Amino acid sequence: MGDKLLLGIDLGTGGCKITVIDVIGNIMAEFSEEYETFHPKPSWSEQNPGDWILALTTCLTKIRKSKNIDLKNVSSIALDGSTHNAVLLDRQMKVIRSTIMWTDHRSADEVAYLEKGWGSEIFRITYQKVSPTWTLPQLLWVKNNEPDNFKKIHRIMFVKDYIRYLLTGSWETDYIDAQGTLLFDIGKKEWSKELCQLIGLPTEVLPPIFSPTDIVGKITIEASKITGLSEGTPVVCGTSDVTVEDYAAGAINAGQCIIKLATAGNVNLMTNGPNPNPLTLTYSHVVPGLWYTAAATNTAAYAMRWFRDNFCFEETQESKANGINAYQLMENLINSLPAGSGGLIFHPYLLGERAPYWDPHLRASFIGASMSHQKGHFIKALMEGVAYSLKDCFRLIENLNLEVTEFIIIGGGAKSDIWSQIICDVFGKKVIRPSVTDASYGSALIAGVGIGVFPDVVTAVQKSLKVDKIFEPNDSNHQKYNMFFKLYLEIHDRLKDIYQNMN
Repeated sequence: MGDKLLLGIDLGTGGCKITVIDVIGNIMAEFSEEYETFHPKPSWSEQNPGDWILALTTCLTKIRKSKNIDLKNVSSIALDGSTHNAVLLDRQMKVIRSTIMWTDHRSADEVAYLEKGWGSEIFRITYQKVSPTWTLPQLLWVKNNEPDNFKKIHRIMFVKDYIRYLLTGSWETDYIDAQGTLLFDIGKKEWSKELCQLIGLPTEVLPPIFSPTDIVGKITIEASKITGLSEGTPVVCGTSDVTVEDYAAGAINAGQCIIKLATAGNVNLMTNGPNPNPLTLTYSHVVPGLWYTAAATNTAAYAMRWFRDNFCFEETQESKANGINAYQLMENLINSLPAGSGGLIFHPYLLGERAPYWDPHLRASFIGASMSHQKGHFIKALMEGVAYSLKDCFRLIENLNLEVTEFIIIGGGAKSDIWSQIICDVFGKKVIRPSVTDASYGSALIAGVGIGVFPDVVTAVQKSLKVDKIFEPNDSNHQKYNMFFKLYLEIHDRLKDIYQNMN
Protein backbone atom coordinates (compact mmCIF):
# COMPACT_ATOMS: atom_id res chain seq x y z
CA MET A 1 0.00 0.00 0.00
CA GLY A 2 3.06 2.27 0.24
CA ASP A 3 2.23 5.79 1.44
CA LYS A 4 -1.51 5.42 0.83
CA LEU A 5 -3.52 7.56 3.27
CA LEU A 6 -7.22 7.88 4.08
CA LEU A 7 -8.88 11.16 5.08
CA GLY A 8 -11.99 11.51 7.24
CA ILE A 9 -13.76 14.87 7.48
CA ASP A 10 -16.20 15.46 10.35
CA LEU A 11 -18.47 18.51 10.16
CA GLY A 12 -20.03 18.33 13.61
CA THR A 13 -22.23 20.83 15.35
CA GLY A 14 -19.34 22.51 17.15
CA GLY A 15 -16.66 22.43 14.49
CA CYS A 16 -14.72 20.59 11.81
CA LYS A 17 -12.22 17.85 12.56
CA ILE A 18 -10.11 15.96 10.06
CA THR A 19 -8.22 12.74 10.67
CA VAL A 20 -5.65 11.14 8.39
CA ILE A 21 -4.94 7.43 8.89
CA ASP A 22 -2.83 4.79 7.19
CA VAL A 23 -4.22 1.56 5.80
CA ILE A 24 -4.05 -0.28 9.13
CA GLY A 25 -5.87 2.43 11.06
CA ASN A 26 -2.96 4.32 12.63
CA ILE A 27 -3.62 8.05 13.06
CA MET A 28 -1.08 10.04 11.08
CA ALA A 29 -2.50 13.51 11.70
CA GLU A 30 -5.57 15.20 13.12
CA PHE A 31 -6.63 18.83 13.36
CA SER A 32 -9.81 20.65 14.35
CA GLU A 33 -11.33 24.09 14.02
CA GLU A 34 -14.40 25.45 15.81
CA TYR A 35 -17.14 27.45 14.13
CA GLU A 36 -19.95 29.48 15.60
CA THR A 37 -23.62 28.73 16.10
CA PHE A 38 -25.72 31.88 16.05
CA HIS A 39 -28.74 32.43 18.27
CA PRO A 40 -30.41 35.57 16.85
CA LYS A 41 -33.55 34.91 18.90
CA PRO A 42 -34.36 32.75 21.92
CA SER A 43 -34.59 29.06 20.89
CA TRP A 44 -33.05 29.80 17.45
CA SER A 45 -29.84 28.08 16.32
CA GLU A 46 -28.29 28.81 12.92
CA GLN A 47 -24.96 28.30 11.18
CA ASN A 48 -23.38 29.88 8.13
CA PRO A 49 -22.40 27.14 5.62
CA GLY A 50 -19.47 29.30 4.53
CA ASP A 51 -17.97 28.78 7.99
CA TRP A 52 -17.86 25.00 7.41
CA ILE A 53 -15.69 25.20 4.30
CA LEU A 54 -13.49 27.84 5.96
CA ALA A 55 -12.95 25.52 8.93
CA LEU A 56 -12.15 22.61 6.59
CA THR A 57 -9.60 24.56 4.57
CA THR A 58 -8.05 25.84 7.81
CA CYS A 59 -7.62 22.26 9.03
CA LEU A 60 -6.08 21.19 5.71
CA THR A 61 -3.71 24.17 5.84
CA LYS A 62 -2.60 23.08 9.31
CA ILE A 63 -1.78 19.65 7.89
CA ARG A 64 0.25 21.12 5.04
CA LYS A 65 2.16 23.37 7.43
CA SER A 66 2.93 20.47 9.75
CA LYS A 67 5.04 18.91 6.95
CA ASN A 68 4.31 15.45 8.34
CA ILE A 69 1.68 14.62 5.74
CA ASP A 70 1.65 15.05 1.98
CA LEU A 71 -2.00 15.49 0.99
CA LYS A 72 -1.07 14.15 -2.45
CA ASN A 73 -0.84 10.70 -0.78
CA VAL A 74 -4.50 10.80 0.28
CA SER A 75 -6.13 8.01 -1.72
CA SER A 76 -9.75 8.41 -0.55
CA ILE A 77 -11.92 10.84 1.38
CA ALA A 78 -15.21 10.44 3.24
CA LEU A 79 -17.27 12.99 5.10
CA ASP A 80 -19.77 12.96 7.95
CA GLY A 81 -21.86 15.74 9.41
CA SER A 82 -24.47 16.68 11.96
CA THR A 83 -27.92 15.50 10.96
CA HIS A 84 -31.26 17.25 10.23
CA ASN A 85 -29.63 20.46 8.95
CA ALA A 86 -30.78 21.52 5.50
CA VAL A 87 -28.75 23.77 3.21
CA LEU A 88 -31.21 25.52 0.90
CA LEU A 89 -29.88 26.41 -2.56
CA ASP A 90 -31.39 28.46 -5.39
CA ARG A 91 -31.09 27.84 -9.16
CA GLN A 92 -27.67 29.47 -9.19
CA MET A 93 -26.64 26.99 -6.44
CA LYS A 94 -26.25 29.85 -3.99
CA VAL A 95 -27.17 29.45 -0.32
CA ILE A 96 -30.57 31.04 0.27
CA ARG A 97 -30.38 31.51 4.05
CA SER A 98 -28.43 30.41 7.10
CA THR A 99 -28.92 26.75 7.97
CA ILE A 100 -31.44 26.01 10.71
CA MET A 101 -29.71 23.56 13.03
CA TRP A 102 -31.07 20.49 14.79
CA THR A 103 -30.82 22.36 18.11
CA ASP A 104 -33.29 25.00 16.87
CA HIS A 105 -36.79 25.11 18.41
CA ARG A 106 -38.50 27.87 16.43
CA SER A 107 -40.80 25.38 14.66
CA ALA A 108 -42.81 24.43 17.78
CA ASP A 109 -46.07 25.64 16.18
CA GLU A 110 -45.34 23.70 12.99
CA VAL A 111 -44.62 20.60 15.08
CA ALA A 112 -47.99 20.92 16.84
CA TYR A 113 -49.74 21.32 13.47
CA LEU A 114 -48.02 18.29 11.93
CA GLU A 115 -48.46 16.13 15.01
CA LYS A 116 -52.17 16.90 15.30
CA GLY A 117 -52.97 16.24 11.66
CA TRP A 118 -50.53 13.54 10.62
CA GLY A 119 -48.48 12.47 13.65
CA SER A 120 -49.29 8.77 13.50
CA GLU A 121 -48.76 8.62 9.74
CA ILE A 122 -45.42 10.43 9.97
CA PHE A 123 -44.30 8.00 12.66
CA ARG A 124 -45.39 5.02 10.54
CA ILE A 125 -43.40 6.20 7.53
CA THR A 126 -40.28 7.57 9.26
CA TYR A 127 -40.13 5.67 12.61
CA GLN A 128 -39.78 9.07 14.31
CA LYS A 129 -41.99 11.39 16.33
CA VAL A 130 -42.38 14.96 15.08
CA SER A 131 -40.20 17.48 16.93
CA PRO A 132 -38.34 20.71 16.06
CA THR A 133 -35.14 18.68 15.51
CA TRP A 134 -36.31 17.42 12.12
CA THR A 135 -35.99 19.00 8.69
CA LEU A 136 -39.70 18.64 7.86
CA PRO A 137 -41.02 21.13 10.47
CA GLN A 138 -38.03 23.40 9.87
CA LEU A 139 -38.95 23.64 6.18
CA LEU A 140 -42.59 24.24 7.07
CA TRP A 141 -41.46 27.12 9.29
CA VAL A 142 -39.54 28.59 6.34
CA LYS A 143 -42.63 28.25 4.16
CA ASN A 144 -44.85 29.91 6.77
CA ASN A 145 -42.48 32.69 7.76
CA GLU A 146 -40.18 33.21 4.76
CA PRO A 147 -42.36 32.24 1.76
CA ASP A 148 -40.06 33.95 -0.75
CA ASN A 149 -37.12 31.86 0.46
CA PHE A 150 -39.19 28.69 0.29
CA LYS A 151 -40.14 29.41 -3.32
CA LYS A 152 -36.46 29.83 -4.24
CA ILE A 153 -35.53 26.29 -3.17
CA HIS A 154 -34.00 24.43 -6.12
CA ARG A 155 -31.81 21.94 -4.24
CA ILE A 156 -31.65 20.78 -0.64
CA MET A 157 -28.41 19.35 0.69
CA PHE A 158 -27.25 18.41 4.16
CA VAL A 159 -24.09 19.47 5.96
CA LYS A 160 -21.60 16.86 4.72
CA ASP A 161 -23.27 16.70 1.32
CA TYR A 162 -23.01 20.43 0.73
CA ILE A 163 -19.28 20.42 1.49
CA ARG A 164 -18.81 17.35 -0.70
CA TYR A 165 -20.67 19.19 -3.48
CA LEU A 166 -18.14 22.01 -3.20
CA LEU A 167 -15.32 19.46 -3.47
CA THR A 168 -16.75 17.31 -6.27
CA GLY A 169 -19.58 19.16 -8.00
CA SER A 170 -21.97 16.22 -7.42
CA TRP A 171 -24.94 16.13 -5.06
CA GLU A 172 -26.22 13.12 -3.17
CA THR A 173 -26.83 11.90 0.38
CA ASP A 174 -26.87 8.54 2.14
CA TYR A 175 -29.85 6.64 3.48
CA ILE A 176 -28.93 7.26 7.15
CA ASP A 177 -28.69 11.04 6.81
CA ALA A 178 -31.93 10.89 4.83
CA GLN A 179 -33.58 9.19 7.83
CA GLY A 180 -32.78 12.34 9.81
CA THR A 181 -35.09 14.56 7.75
CA LEU A 182 -38.60 13.22 8.53
CA LEU A 183 -39.03 13.17 4.74
CA PHE A 184 -37.71 9.65 4.10
CA ASP A 185 -39.82 6.49 3.85
CA ILE A 186 -37.71 3.98 5.78
CA GLY A 187 -39.69 0.95 4.61
CA LYS A 188 -39.46 1.89 0.92
CA LYS A 189 -35.95 3.41 1.23
CA GLU A 190 -36.92 6.47 -0.78
CA TRP A 191 -38.08 10.05 -0.33
CA SER A 192 -41.71 10.10 0.74
CA LYS A 193 -43.91 11.91 -1.77
CA GLU A 194 -46.70 11.87 0.80
CA LEU A 195 -44.65 13.76 3.42
CA CYS A 196 -43.19 16.17 0.90
CA GLN A 197 -46.71 16.99 -0.29
CA LEU A 198 -47.69 17.94 3.27
CA ILE A 199 -45.60 21.08 2.90
CA GLY A 200 -45.69 21.49 -0.88
CA LEU A 201 -42.08 20.42 -1.39
CA PRO A 202 -41.21 18.81 -4.76
CA THR A 203 -39.25 15.59 -4.21
CA GLU A 204 -37.00 16.65 -7.10
CA VAL A 205 -35.23 19.15 -4.84
CA LEU A 206 -33.98 16.30 -2.61
CA PRO A 207 -30.72 14.50 -3.44
CA PRO A 208 -30.26 10.96 -4.82
CA ILE A 209 -29.75 8.28 -2.15
CA PHE A 210 -26.55 6.22 -1.88
CA SER A 211 -24.89 3.91 0.65
CA PRO A 212 -22.32 5.43 3.03
CA THR A 213 -19.44 3.49 1.39
CA ASP A 214 -20.30 4.36 -2.22
CA ILE A 215 -17.85 6.48 -4.22
CA VAL A 216 -19.95 9.42 -5.40
CA GLY A 217 -17.43 11.88 -6.83
CA LYS A 218 -13.85 13.03 -7.28
CA ILE A 219 -11.96 16.14 -6.22
CA THR A 220 -12.29 18.78 -8.91
CA ILE A 221 -9.43 20.88 -10.20
CA GLU A 222 -10.92 23.94 -8.51
CA ALA A 223 -11.23 22.15 -5.15
CA SER A 224 -7.69 20.82 -5.55
CA LYS A 225 -6.32 24.36 -5.81
CA ILE A 226 -8.15 25.44 -2.66
CA THR A 227 -7.56 22.37 -0.48
CA GLY A 228 -4.24 20.91 -1.64
CA LEU A 229 -5.92 17.55 -2.30
CA SER A 230 -5.12 15.88 -5.61
CA GLU A 231 -7.52 16.34 -8.48
CA GLY A 232 -9.39 13.10 -9.12
CA THR A 233 -9.12 11.74 -5.57
CA PRO A 234 -12.18 9.52 -4.93
CA VAL A 235 -14.72 10.92 -2.47
CA VAL A 236 -16.94 8.43 -0.63
CA CYS A 237 -20.49 9.40 0.37
CA GLY A 238 -20.16 9.04 4.17
CA THR A 239 -23.01 9.41 6.65
CA SER A 240 -24.12 11.08 9.88
CA ASP A 241 -21.65 12.00 12.61
CA VAL A 242 -23.44 10.00 15.31
CA THR A 243 -23.43 6.84 13.20
CA VAL A 244 -19.72 6.94 12.38
CA GLU A 245 -18.84 7.80 15.98
CA ASP A 246 -20.61 4.67 17.17
CA TYR A 247 -19.00 2.67 14.40
CA ALA A 248 -15.46 3.93 15.03
CA ALA A 249 -15.82 3.09 18.72
CA GLY A 250 -16.42 -0.56 17.84
CA ALA A 251 -20.19 -0.65 18.37
CA ILE A 252 -20.85 -3.19 15.64
CA ASN A 253 -22.85 -5.82 17.55
CA ALA A 254 -26.32 -5.87 19.07
CA GLY A 255 -26.29 -5.11 22.79
CA GLN A 256 -23.42 -2.64 22.73
CA CYS A 257 -24.49 0.72 24.15
CA ILE A 258 -22.77 3.99 23.30
CA ILE A 259 -22.75 6.85 25.79
CA LYS A 260 -21.85 9.96 23.84
CA LEU A 261 -20.42 13.10 25.44
CA ALA A 262 -20.17 15.43 22.47
CA THR A 263 -21.93 18.70 21.60
CA ALA A 264 -25.10 16.78 22.29
CA GLY A 265 -25.37 13.64 24.37
CA ASN A 266 -26.66 10.29 23.21
CA VAL A 267 -27.37 6.87 24.62
CA ASN A 268 -27.39 4.60 21.55
CA LEU A 269 -28.10 0.87 21.76
CA MET A 270 -27.17 -1.36 18.84
CA THR A 271 -29.97 -3.75 17.82
CA ASN A 272 -30.51 -6.44 15.19
CA GLY A 273 -33.55 -4.65 13.80
CA PRO A 274 -35.49 -1.40 14.16
CA ASN A 275 -37.37 -0.74 17.40
CA PRO A 276 -39.39 2.39 16.66
CA ASN A 277 -40.70 4.24 19.70
CA PRO A 278 -42.15 7.77 19.87
CA LEU A 279 -39.75 8.72 22.67
CA THR A 280 -36.55 7.51 20.99
CA LEU A 281 -34.80 7.89 17.64
CA THR A 282 -34.39 4.96 15.24
CA TYR A 283 -31.57 4.78 12.70
CA SER A 284 -29.82 2.32 10.44
CA HIS A 285 -26.17 1.51 11.12
CA VAL A 286 -23.36 1.37 8.54
CA VAL A 287 -23.10 -2.37 9.30
CA PRO A 288 -25.74 -4.02 7.06
CA GLY A 289 -28.73 -5.26 9.05
CA LEU A 290 -27.72 -3.47 12.26
CA TRP A 291 -29.76 -0.59 13.70
CA TYR A 292 -29.55 1.58 16.76
CA THR A 293 -32.10 3.02 19.15
CA ALA A 294 -31.06 6.45 20.38
CA ALA A 295 -32.17 8.62 23.26
CA ALA A 296 -30.63 12.06 22.85
CA THR A 297 -30.16 15.06 25.12
CA ASN A 298 -29.65 18.39 23.36
CA THR A 299 -26.77 19.79 25.38
CA ALA A 300 -23.82 17.79 26.74
CA ALA A 301 -20.26 18.99 26.07
CA TYR A 302 -21.84 22.07 24.50
CA ALA A 303 -22.89 23.06 28.04
CA MET A 304 -19.24 22.99 29.10
CA ARG A 305 -18.29 25.13 26.11
CA TRP A 306 -21.06 27.58 27.06
CA PHE A 307 -19.76 27.74 30.64
CA ARG A 308 -16.18 28.18 29.44
CA ASP A 309 -17.09 31.04 27.10
CA ASN A 310 -19.27 32.92 29.60
CA PHE A 311 -17.78 32.27 33.04
CA CYS A 312 -14.15 31.18 32.65
CA PHE A 313 -12.38 34.30 31.41
CA GLU A 314 -9.28 33.68 33.56
CA GLU A 315 -8.92 30.09 32.34
CA THR A 316 -9.43 31.13 28.72
CA GLN A 317 -6.80 33.87 28.97
CA GLU A 318 -4.30 31.54 30.65
CA SER A 319 -4.96 28.98 27.94
CA LYS A 320 -4.14 31.51 25.24
CA ALA A 321 -1.05 32.74 27.06
CA ASN A 322 0.47 29.39 28.03
CA GLY A 323 -1.00 26.92 25.56
CA ILE A 324 -2.74 24.90 28.27
CA ASN A 325 -6.16 23.53 27.39
CA ALA A 326 -8.84 25.71 29.02
CA TYR A 327 -10.91 22.66 29.91
CA GLN A 328 -7.94 21.17 31.78
CA LEU A 329 -7.63 24.38 33.76
CA MET A 330 -11.34 24.16 34.59
CA GLU A 331 -10.95 20.57 35.72
CA ASN A 332 -8.11 21.58 38.03
CA LEU A 333 -10.74 23.41 40.08
CA ILE A 334 -12.76 20.26 40.79
CA ASN A 335 -10.18 17.57 41.57
CA SER A 336 -10.84 17.55 45.31
CA LEU A 337 -14.61 18.08 45.23
CA PRO A 338 -16.87 15.25 46.41
CA ALA A 339 -19.62 13.57 44.41
CA GLY A 340 -22.74 15.72 44.42
CA SER A 341 -20.97 19.11 44.29
CA GLY A 342 -22.13 20.03 47.79
CA GLY A 343 -25.80 19.72 46.85
CA LEU A 344 -25.60 21.84 43.70
CA ILE A 345 -27.63 20.33 40.83
CA PHE A 346 -27.56 21.38 37.16
CA HIS A 347 -30.16 20.71 34.48
CA PRO A 348 -28.58 21.01 30.99
CA TYR A 349 -31.64 22.32 29.14
CA LEU A 350 -29.85 25.24 27.47
CA LEU A 351 -31.56 24.44 24.16
CA GLY A 352 -34.77 22.90 25.43
CA GLU A 353 -34.71 19.12 25.53
CA ARG A 354 -35.26 16.08 23.38
CA ALA A 355 -35.35 12.70 25.17
CA PRO A 356 -36.95 11.83 27.41
CA TYR A 357 -39.23 14.91 27.58
CA TRP A 358 -39.36 16.35 24.04
CA ASP A 359 -40.04 19.75 25.53
CA PRO A 360 -38.64 22.84 23.74
CA HIS A 361 -39.67 25.09 26.66
CA LEU A 362 -37.35 23.56 29.27
CA ARG A 363 -34.43 25.74 30.36
CA ALA A 364 -31.16 25.13 32.17
CA SER A 365 -30.80 25.78 35.88
CA PHE A 366 -28.41 25.48 38.80
CA ILE A 367 -30.40 24.57 41.91
CA GLY A 368 -29.10 24.58 45.47
CA ALA A 369 -26.39 27.26 45.31
CA SER A 370 -25.10 28.63 48.61
CA MET A 371 -22.31 30.92 49.83
CA SER A 372 -20.05 27.88 50.19
CA HIS A 373 -20.11 27.11 46.46
CA GLN A 374 -17.25 28.26 44.25
CA LYS A 375 -16.62 28.09 40.51
CA GLY A 376 -15.36 24.52 40.74
CA HIS A 377 -18.64 23.36 42.28
CA PHE A 378 -20.54 24.78 39.30
CA ILE A 379 -18.20 23.06 36.84
CA LYS A 380 -18.55 19.70 38.56
CA ALA A 381 -22.32 20.14 38.94
CA LEU A 382 -22.49 20.79 35.20
CA MET A 383 -20.65 17.53 34.49
CA GLU A 384 -22.91 15.65 36.88
CA GLY A 385 -26.04 17.25 35.44
CA VAL A 386 -25.13 16.09 31.94
CA ALA A 387 -24.52 12.60 33.37
CA TYR A 388 -27.96 12.67 35.03
CA SER A 389 -29.51 13.72 31.73
CA LEU A 390 -27.85 10.79 29.96
CA LYS A 391 -29.10 8.42 32.67
CA ASP A 392 -32.56 9.94 32.22
CA CYS A 393 -32.26 9.06 28.52
CA PHE A 394 -31.12 5.53 29.37
CA ARG A 395 -34.36 4.95 31.28
CA LEU A 396 -36.08 4.89 27.88
CA ILE A 397 -33.78 2.10 26.72
CA GLU A 398 -34.50 0.15 29.90
CA ASN A 399 -38.25 0.56 29.38
CA LEU A 400 -37.95 -1.07 25.94
CA ASN A 401 -36.51 -4.20 27.61
CA LEU A 402 -33.63 -4.34 25.14
CA GLU A 403 -30.53 -6.29 26.16
CA VAL A 404 -27.40 -4.27 27.01
CA THR A 405 -24.11 -6.16 27.06
CA GLU A 406 -21.51 -3.37 27.15
CA PHE A 407 -21.15 0.38 27.69
CA ILE A 408 -18.75 2.40 25.52
CA ILE A 409 -18.10 6.11 26.09
CA ILE A 410 -17.18 8.44 23.22
CA GLY A 411 -17.09 12.11 22.24
CA GLY A 412 -14.94 15.11 23.08
CA GLY A 413 -16.13 15.14 26.68
CA ALA A 414 -15.12 11.50 27.05
CA LYS A 415 -11.47 12.50 26.73
CA SER A 416 -11.80 13.78 30.29
CA ASP A 417 -11.03 11.05 32.84
CA ILE A 418 -12.99 12.97 35.47
CA TRP A 419 -16.13 13.28 33.35
CA SER A 420 -15.90 9.68 32.15
CA GLN A 421 -15.63 8.48 35.77
CA ILE A 422 -18.66 10.59 36.73
CA ILE A 423 -20.64 8.90 33.94
CA CYS A 424 -19.43 5.52 35.16
CA ASP A 425 -20.43 6.28 38.76
CA VAL A 426 -23.83 7.73 37.83
CA PHE A 427 -24.70 4.69 35.71
CA GLY A 428 -23.06 2.27 38.14
CA LYS A 429 -21.67 0.27 35.20
CA LYS A 430 -18.25 -0.57 33.82
CA VAL A 431 -17.51 1.76 30.92
CA ILE A 432 -14.99 1.23 28.12
CA ARG A 433 -13.27 4.17 26.39
CA PRO A 434 -11.73 3.40 22.99
CA SER A 435 -8.45 5.01 22.01
CA VAL A 436 -10.24 6.91 19.26
CA THR A 437 -13.69 8.40 19.81
CA ASP A 438 -13.95 10.81 16.87
CA ALA A 439 -16.37 10.73 13.95
CA SER A 440 -13.61 11.79 11.56
CA TYR A 441 -11.77 8.54 12.34
CA GLY A 442 -14.86 6.52 11.45
CA SER A 443 -15.17 8.46 8.20
CA ALA A 444 -11.53 7.69 7.38
CA LEU A 445 -12.29 3.98 7.81
CA ILE A 446 -15.32 4.33 5.53
CA ALA A 447 -13.11 6.08 2.98
CA GLY A 448 -10.92 2.96 3.02
CA VAL A 449 -13.88 0.61 2.58
CA GLY A 450 -15.08 2.69 -0.35
CA ILE A 451 -11.90 2.08 -2.39
CA GLY A 452 -11.34 -1.50 -1.22
CA VAL A 453 -8.51 -0.97 1.27
CA PHE A 454 -10.75 -2.83 3.72
CA PRO A 455 -13.08 -5.57 2.40
CA ASP A 456 -16.04 -4.39 4.50
CA VAL A 457 -16.97 -2.04 7.34
CA VAL A 458 -16.72 -4.72 10.05
CA THR A 459 -13.20 -5.77 9.08
CA ALA A 460 -12.09 -2.14 8.95
CA VAL A 461 -13.03 -1.42 12.56
CA GLN A 462 -11.88 -4.80 13.85
CA LYS A 463 -8.40 -4.18 12.42
CA SER A 464 -8.22 -0.72 13.93
CA LEU A 465 -9.99 -0.76 17.31
CA LYS A 466 -7.93 -0.22 20.46
CA VAL A 467 -9.10 0.30 24.06
CA ASP A 468 -7.69 3.31 25.90
CA LYS A 469 -9.13 2.85 29.40
CA ILE A 470 -11.75 0.91 31.36
CA PHE A 471 -13.63 2.74 34.11
CA GLU A 472 -15.04 0.82 37.08
CA PRO A 473 -17.83 2.36 39.19
CA ASN A 474 -17.18 3.61 42.71
CA ASP A 475 -20.02 2.09 44.73
CA SER A 476 -20.07 4.87 47.33
CA ASN A 477 -20.31 7.55 44.66
CA HIS A 478 -22.96 5.53 42.82
CA GLN A 479 -25.17 5.46 45.91
CA LYS A 480 -24.79 9.23 46.36
CA TYR A 481 -25.60 9.83 42.71
CA ASN A 482 -28.72 7.67 42.95
CA MET A 483 -29.96 10.00 45.68
CA PHE A 484 -29.14 13.14 43.71
CA PHE A 485 -30.65 11.67 40.53
CA LYS A 486 -34.01 11.34 42.29
CA LEU A 487 -33.77 15.02 43.23
CA TYR A 488 -32.77 15.84 39.64
CA LEU A 489 -35.96 14.20 38.37
CA GLU A 490 -38.12 15.87 41.01
CA ILE A 491 -36.72 19.31 40.19
CA HIS A 492 -37.57 18.78 36.51
CA ASP A 493 -41.12 17.80 37.41
CA ARG A 494 -41.57 20.84 39.65
CA LEU A 495 -40.15 23.37 37.17
CA LYS A 496 -41.48 22.18 33.81
CA ASP A 497 -44.75 24.10 34.10
CA ILE A 498 -42.93 27.22 35.22
CA TYR A 499 -40.72 27.10 32.12
CA GLN A 500 -43.82 26.61 29.99
CA ASN A 501 -45.37 29.75 31.48
CA MET A 502 -42.13 31.70 31.09
CA ASN A 503 -42.07 30.91 27.36
